[in-house]
Amino acid sequence: MSSARFEFQFGTNMDALVSTNLFFKHQRNFTRGKVRDVYDIDHDLLVLVATDRISAFDCVLPHPIPFKGQVLNQIASKFLDLTADIVPNWKLGEPDPHVTIGLRCEPYPVEMVVRGYLAGHAWRVYRDGGREICGVKLPDGLKENDKLPEPILTPTTKSKSGHDTDISLKELHEQKVLKKRQLDKIQSYSMQLFEAGTRFAEERGLILVDTKYEFGERDGKVYLIDEIHTPDSSRYFYKEGYEEIQAKGGKQRQLSKEFVREWLIEQGFQGREGEVIPEMTQDFIETVVNRYIELYEQITGEQFVKRSYSNITETIENSVNTFITNYLNQASK
Repeated sequence: MSSARFEFQFGTNMDALVSTNLFFKHQRNFTRGKVRDVYDIDHDLLVLVATDRISAFDCVLPHPIPFKGQVLNQIASKFLDLTADIVPNWKLGEPDPHVTIGLRCEPYPVEMVVRGYLAGHAWRVYRDGGREICGVKLPDGLKENDKLPEPILTPTTKSKSGHDTDISLKELHEQKVLKKRQLDKIQSYSMQLFEAGTRFAEERGLILVDTKYEFGERDGKVYLIDEIHTPDSSRYFYKEGYEEIQAKGGKQRQLSKEFVREWLIEQGFQGREGEVIPEMTQDFIETVVNRYIELYEQITGEQFVKRSYSNITETIENSVNTFITNYLNQASK
């Protein structure tokens, strides 16, 4: 399926949703993450606005990526629906292409990263001599992007600022980050979700290389929260040609945010102290936009419909307030 190309022009504020300052009924709190704006509704619901900001190496890059928020939100929403039979999740509705509303949960301070292939951060550790990641031993003789003997779990602790830190399941238990019953449950959920994501990807001619899952708790029950199987939280290869490319030692065709990280590395930036974020050119921004749209169409099998940015904040505000009113009216019956 060919992706519709998008041409971005600098200086037009309506080209992208950079940030929001919205007012919703029963709003209690507002926080701004790297790429999402989060609104607390009556300490019961969360409104997550997926903006078009883009981050890499824990830094928000200077220029937004038009339609990126829509792509991430709609992919995550689709996969939350598709995996609801595996684990309960926080989603209640998607009132706008950039917005998901769901139950407010107490998040666990850990990200569950599942890897089926030696790529990205894991490869960089391995390349530099590491043969163990998060307590999981890796065999010698592997090449970048090789399939691992079996999927592995490599958790990281979540950081509000700075880089997340690799940690083993044993350390999570010993440091009492989570209780054993919580760890066992989210470990099981993570592997089941990865298995399901792998099947979904294969049906669309893709390989789910690695991904991360986040969980939280509400009324003593574990929920899947945040996003799932998006190009920001996951890495995909094209299935066709994978074996041949690996045999020749070539570079895999992939659909993920990794190509942005690779571009930044080529420009001498990895988020380290003293490094300056390079300026993205118009051509590169257009490339990023089209890669995100390509992944959406490839993984969902649906044509991407670009939303209008005209009066976007008013549109979001109205649609979310309508959703909140309907939800509260239904809950009071």
